[in-house]
Amino acid sequence: MSALVEIKGLTKHFPIKGGLFQRQTGSVQAVTDVSFSIKKGETLGLVGESGCGKSTLGRCLIRLLEPTSGQIFFEGKDITNLKGEALRSLRRKMQIIFQDPYASLNPRMTVGSIISEPLEIHRIGESKRDRINRVQELLEVVGLRKEAAFRYPHEFSGGQRQRIGIARALAVQPELIVCDEPVSALDVSIQAQVINLLMDLQQKFGLTYLFIAHDLKVVEHISTRVAVMYLGRIVEMAESEELYKHPQHPYTQALLSAIPVPKVGGKKQRVILTGDVPSPVNPPSGCYFNPRCPIADGGCKVTQPELLTTRPQHETRCLKVSAQL
Repeated sequence: MSALVEIKGLTKHFPIKGGLFQRQTGSVQAVTDVSFSIKKGETLGLVGESGCGKSTLGRCLIRLLEPTSGQIFFEGKDITNLKGEALRSLRRKMQIIFQDPYASLNPRMTVGSIISEPLEIHRIGESKRDRINRVQELLEVVGLRKEAAFRYPHEFSGGQRQRIGIARALAVQPELIVCDEPVSALDVSIQAQVINLLMDLQQKFGLTYLFIAHDLKVVEHISTRVAVMYLGRIVEMAESEELYKHPQHPYTQALLSAIPVPKVGGKKQRVILTGDVPSPVNPPSGCYFNPRCPIADGGCKVTQPELLTTRPQHETRCLKVSAQL
């Protein structure tokens, strides 16, 4: 399978300004030197703690945010510096499902207007009747009644609102959808329904997902491959089954050890991390994870490790793991 999306050395730093003349006094290093590709039809899961840069990376990928440096390729074409009409045309192929189903829908618009808006922007449908038919078709695809088109967002539950957000993303028939923690704000019972809907839609329409989430069990269920982020960098990436069975990086091992398991079958060894996540304004020298790492030594405080292949189809950013090869 060919790569639908490829990013090379993507970096996004937000300037911090202060003083009388608002000069730049520092920067928030949200994403630093990230590279990966997503094949057509697959789901790349992106996991990590809050504030590690997951959502920023997703927004840079679809050009909602301008990257500080690096390149973004879509279908082999460099889209990093696209502007105006060229960027608008690209947006038809790349959509996003937002985390908060309450804040992402305009409360003053009917559901029909919300879903038909992208159709009007991209001039899809020859007439208003065509767009209405398309909206009703989309509502049925995501498991809602046609009559929902005439109601307002406040009349729906959180799970139903997220289905509306999914319908809006599907309206322009995109190839890539960034799912930015689409189930984290929903009840557990509803999460499974939305995840299953996303998987069904992927099969039906041949969609490609970048799936951003906190819940590692959800990511394992839906993802083809998984990338683990820490403080703006990818620290491990592998096929989903491989990563969950053979985690290499100490941070990944700690995350996986925190997943609750049934008591039947004995206890699982917990890995407890000490300290807090360092500030992205002033990250530590050497390996960013070294202040919290249970196996770090003096070299880890000096050298920033590269993302290297440590097992077949498995990349890890860790000096200690690389030294064992």
